[in-house]
Amino acid sequence: MSSFNPLTSILNQNKLEGPNYVDWKRNLDIVLTVEGYKFVITDECPKKPDEDATDDQVKSYDKWVKADEMTRCYILASMANALQHQLQSMGSAYDMLESLKEMFGEQNCAAKQTAMKALLNTKMAEGSSVRDHVLKMMGLLNELEVLGAVIDKESQVEMVLQTLPDNFQQFCLNYNMNKMDLSLEKLLNELQAAESIIKQQAPVVALNVEKASVSKSKGGKKKKKAQNVLAPGGAAGVKKLKGKCYHYKQPGHHKKQFCLSGKDE
Repeated sequence: MSSFNPLTSILNQNKLEGPNYVDWKRNLDIVLTVEGYKFVITDECPKKPDEDATDDQVKSYDKWVKADEMTRCYILASMANALQHQLQSMGSAYDMLESLKEMFGEQNCAAKQTAMKALLNTKMAEGSSVRDHVLKMMGLLNELEVLGAVIDKESQVEMVLQTLPDNFQQFCLNYNMNKMDLSLEKLLNELQAAESIIKQQAPVVALNVEKASVSKSKGGKKKKKAQNVLAPGGAAGVKKLKGKCYHYKQPGHHKKQFCLSGKDE
């Protein structure tokens, strides 16, 4: 399978062993859709053209046969050897898949119930992204389709609309009144446009924040702490004294300074 589309590597990496049937079937559907072969498991094989068949009938038949052969190769190449031996003699890809469904049908049924429960319990929270919500719903609907559930497109759209919050009520009303015909992809675009309008119309809530009053000291002024100033030539916090020396009768030497410096009088 290495010469095929690179996307087919997901089948090589997740070969069908039995317990992984649901995941394998999902991957197979992806590959067949990309390759354009999925129609062989949904449409009946055209009648083999006879001598009177038109060119279009011959081309249609040849196209179906070629696509069926390729699909059978994808199926056989992406499963365990034991399963290959059981299925390789079957005439069509459709017959192979029906046989696998019988073998692993219980897994398929349980997975379908789980996906349906998740779909029905999913609700969009007001204020969350409508894009993320719709994509999640589309994923669940696609999973149900892969598992064999048949839900028409109109019902799928209705199911998505039922999960929207109250602020999309006007959109749902317009959808019903105008009988809009939307695919899930178009619905997503319309809902995103509606979401933008809803956000613009949302009222702005102003928050009044009172300024905290600052308490002041008496007199309305804060008291400053006294700072000690280092007098030139003296100790910190000692004022420069005026007058003559106590001992030498000269300016600058005083009895108080001698006491502070540790000298005797």
